[in-house]
Amino acid sequence: MIKIIDINNSKYAEDVLNVQILSYRVEAEIIGSYEIPPLKDTVYTLQHCDETFFGYYENKELCGAISLKVVDDEIDIHRLIVHPNHFRKGIAQLLLNFIESKYEVKKIKVATGSKNSPAVRFYKKNGFQDIKEIMVNEQISLTFFEKKL
Repeated sequence: MIKIIDINNSKYAEDVLNVQILSYRVEAEIIGSYEIPPLKDTVYTLQHCDETFFGYYENKELCGAISLKVVDDEIDIHRLIVHPNHFRKGIAQLLLNFIESKYEVKKIKVATGSKNSPAVRFYKKNGFQDIKEIMVNEQISLTFFEKKL
């Protein structure tokens, strides 16, 4: 079941943070750097990021989440995370499909580590086009994607 997460509730923010840390640790392993901002988040920073969060729950357990900002007629996905125990179950797909059907927008934007091949494949499979790549530092580059609806 997918539902909105009240990120201002400390318990829910902590649940998101726990999934986020585990999920982004996997990305850090893939890209070869732990210097990615989501690994530095706290409950406080999540509660003050001005993003809307939706979670995928099984038996009241948060298995994955997506956060976004909607500006004009565009969705900007800020995080799409799945607990490693729930990888390869289609949860990221369900979350992406959910926001695509929930919002009437013309474009969805997202960025991911360029070396994060599972995420890159996921976005390309879902019709996202890579727009640009930016080097953050010697170890990290980000690929920016967008999908026109």
